[in-house]
Amino acid sequence: MRLLGEDITVLAGHGFDEKGPYLLINDISKAAQYRFSVRNRAFTLKQLPERYCVGRFDLLTHQKSVCPLQVKLLPSEQDNMCPACREATGFNPSFYYAETISPQQRAYNETPQKSLNFLEEIIEESIAKGETRVQTRFPPEPNGYLHIGHAKSICINFGLAKKYGGKCNLRFDDTNPVKEDVEYVDSIKRDIRWLGFDWALERYASDYFDQLYDWAVVLIKKGLAYVDDQTQEEIRLTRGTVSEPGKESPWRNRSVEENLDLFERMKKGEFADGEKVLRAKIDMAHPNMLFRDPIMYRILHAEHHRTGNKWCIYPMYDYAHGQCDSIERITHSICTLEFDVHRPLYDWFIQALDIYPSHQYEFARLNLTYTMMSKRRLLKLVQEGAVMGWDDPRMPTICALRRKGYTPASVRNFAEMVGVAKRDNVIDLGKLEFCVREDLNKVAERRMAVLNPLKVVITNYPEGKTELFTAINNPEDENAGTRQVPFSREIYIERDDFMEVPPKKYYRLSPGTEVRLRYSYLIRCEEVVKDAEGNITELRCTYDPESGNGSSSDGRRVKGVIHWVSAADAIEAEIRLFNPLFTTEDPDDVAEGGSWEDNLNPDSMIVTRGYLEPSLGEAPIGQPFQFERVGYFCADTDSKPGHPVFNRTVTLKDSWAKINK
Repeated sequence: MRLLGEDITVLAGHGFDEKGPYLLINDISKAAQYRFSVRNRAFTLKQLPERYCVGRFDLLTHQKSVCPLQVKLLPSEQDNMCPACREATGFNPSFYYAETISPQQRAYNETPQKSLNFLEEIIEESIAKGETRVQTRFPPEPNGYLHIGHAKSICINFGLAKKYGGKCNLRFDDTNPVKEDVEYVDSIKRDIRWLGFDWALERYASDYFDQLYDWAVVLIKKGLAYVDDQTQEEIRLTRGTVSEPGKESPWRNRSVEENLDLFERMKKGEFADGEKVLRAKIDMAHPNMLFRDPIMYRILHAEHHRTGNKWCIYPMYDYAHGQCDSIERITHSICTLEFDVHRPLYDWFIQALDIYPSHQYEFARLNLTYTMMSKRRLLKLVQEGAVMGWDDPRMPTICALRRKGYTPASVRNFAEMVGVAKRDNVIDLGKLEFCVREDLNKVAERRMAVLNPLKVVITNYPEGKTELFTAINNPEDENAGTRQVPFSREIYIERDDFMEVPPKKYYRLSPGTEVRLRYSYLIRCEEVVKDAEGNITELRCTYDPESGNGSSSDGRRVKGVIHWVSAADAIEAEIRLFNPLFTTEDPDDVAEGGSWEDNLNPDSMIVTRGYLEPSLGEAPIGQPFQFERVGYFCADTDSKPGHPVFNRTVTLKDSWAKINK
C-alpha cells in the first residue's frame, strides 16, 4: 500500500497492533481526497476495504473522528510501498528486524501471507469499483443428504461472506416436489450449523413461485417464450447435436395470446403431466445447446412439501436459479464448474427481464480418491442395503462424517487446504484424513483399548489386588487433566505387541524381555501358554514392584512401552474398523462391461470385539478419543447400555495407502 499524489508530510508515522502494521495519516482535512495503492490498484479512502482503516466512516460523515487516521498495512503489501513512504514511515527491513520488536510482532511479520484465490480477487476488484455489498447464497436441492463436496461449497459461500462483512442466504431449490422432502431440509440445516455457519435469511425457490410465474408471462408477452405440445422426449430428439442445428417445434410460432391462454390453463391444472411445457424462444441453431429453446416450466401434479397443491407447474433450474438470485440481490452467485455452460443462459434470462444483474462464478467441484459423489449412486447404495444408511460412516455425506467422528474444524480446514480452483482435479483422500488427525490430536482425550487381545497373567502380583495409576488425558492440552486407570493381576495386551521369535530391534514383549506397561510397571515374559493347535493363549509374566510410575528397582530403562487394560475392570465393546468404500482411487475405473459397483470394497467395514478401559463405559455419542497406539475412535449412535459400539474415525497413520502400494 502507498499514498498517491499527496505530500509525504501527511504520513506521521507507523504503528502496530494485533492486526498488523499501519500508517498514520496526520492531515485529515482532505482525507476523502486521498488515494491509496493496494496491490497496484488505486482506491479512494471511501473505496478502501474496511479492514485497512480505523475511523474511515467517521471522517466521511464529519462525525467525531480518529486522528491521526490509521491505515492498515498488511505485511504482504510492504513491498508495494514507494521508497519515500517507506523512508518517511520507517517501514524498512531494519524496522522489522530491529532488536526492539517483540517476538509476537516478528512472528507475525515473518508468517507467509496466503495469496488470494480467484473468487477473493473478483470480490476485491468489485469492492475497488465501488461495490458496497457482498451477498452470497448456498442453494441446495432438498432431495438428498449433503456430502463433502457440498461442505466445500458451504465453506466458500459462507466464508467469503464472513471475510468481506457480507451475508449468505440459505435458499432451497425446491422446484421438483417429486424428489423433495422435509427430512432433507432439516438435515441440510443441521449440517450447515454443525459446520459452524449460520445464514442471514432462510429462503426457498417456492417463496418466489408467484414472481417467477409473472416473469414467465412477461417473456411470453415479449415473444420470448411459448407453450410447446411436444413431449420432453420429442424435444430431446429435435435439439440437434453439437454439429447439427435443432429443429423448431411446430408450435414455436403460436401467437402471444394463445401462449398466454395455454400457460394460464397449465397453471390451473387443465393438462396432464408432460402434456405441455413452456419453453424460452431463443435460437435452435445456437452453438450452446442450452440455448436451443430450453424448457422453463413443466407440469407436475404432485404435492409440494411447502406449497401443497397450489401449483401443478414447476420452473426448471435454469429458469429459476438466476431469477431467485436476482430477487435476493445476490452479488456473487458461486457454483461448481459444471454450471459454466449454464452461465450465458443465466445472464440471458436476467437481461431479457431487465432485473437486478446477479452474476454467476464457477469453481472446480471437489473430487476425492476412493469416493463416490454422485447423489443418484449414493441413493442406490442406501436403497440396496450396501450401506447402513445415509449416515453410514463409509459414506461421504456430512452426517456420515459426523457419525464417524470427524470434527467441524477438520472439515473446514480441509476445505481451506484444497483451496478454490478453476480446473477440475482429484484430491487425495489422505488430505482429508490428515486434517482430522491434526484436529483430533489437539482435542481428543487419550484412552487405552485393546482390539486384538492377548491375556497376560502377572504371576507375582497379589491376587485380588487392584491399584490405580494416573494417566494423562491429552499431552497436547494440559487443561485436559488426568484420570485414574485400574491395574490388576490379569491384563490384556495387543496380540501384535508380542512375538515369540522377534527380529532384531524388536522392542515390544518377547520371551525373556521386559517392556513398560503404559503409566505403570515393567513386566518380563517368563512363559508362553499355547493350546493344542499351538496357538498362543496366554502369557505368564512377572513385574518389578519398584517400577511403578516410570521408575525401576535399579534405575534400568527399557525402550518398549505398550498399552493394556485390566481384565477385571475392562468393558467389552463392538469395534467397527472402516476403510474406503471403494478399492480403486476412481470408482468408475472398471474393465469393459464392468460396473462401478464391482469396485465396492468388501472390507470397507470390519467388525471386531475389543476391551476398553472402564472410563469409556459411558462415553458420549460422537465424542472423539484416541485409543493410544491404535487410532481415533468415537461412540456410535448404535451404542446401547451394556453394548457400547465404537467407530474408528481414522488410523494414527495412513495405513490404507501402504496396503494399496
